[in-house]
Amino acid sequence: MRTAEAAAEEVLAEAVEKHHPRLVMACSFQKEESVLIDMLMAIEPRARVFTIDTGALFPETYDVWRRLEDRYKLAVEVFDASSMNGPWSPENCCGPRKVEALDRALKGVDAWITGIRREQAPGRAAAAKEEWQEARGIWKFNPLADWSEDDVWRYVLEHELPYNELHDHGYQSIGCAPCTVPGVGREGRWAGQDKTECGLHV
Repeated sequence: MRTAEAAAEEVLAEAVEKHHPRLVMACSFQKEESVLIDMLMAIEPRARVFTIDTGALFPETYDVWRRLEDRYKLAVEVFDASSMNGPWSPENCCGPRKVEALDRALKGVDAWITGIRREQAPGRAAAAKEEWQEARGIWKFNPLADWSEDDVWRYVLEHELPYNELHDHGYQSIGCAPCTVPGVGREGRWAGQDKTECGLHV
């Protein structure tokens, strides 16, 4: 199969065939992850899904987390990234703690799955559906890399998936509550700063 041209379900099926059970999916409970969980659980109900919890997520994020677990009888693995230096803020950023938590989440796996889409940000425009991460020595799958915002919403609505209600209030990208405001693409993340990534995908 030519992964670059494959449909999202085909990319996930290949990831499962090649790497399960040493495969994990990263979940931040945005609409992209609702889509991926729905597809992944249909392919392999025992697939592992993890999240990085900074302790500063929106209440709506914790709500969709519960709803996804209930719908798919899924136990999301939690990797703690709570602050050790006072409350999270734009100045006291969760980035290094999230990267450390990701390192723990990916320890001992051969591959991971993300909800990255090329149109989300210029730094993601070249994302491949399957790529080798030399620094980590593992494979990374981005099954929705070529999906548009409309593609994601079409799937969510057609399948009546749980999704983060903040998406209905102008938030296209949702991170920690202290650093996220409504915005198009990733403009609402670290608003007013030059930062566009927390370090997980760089």
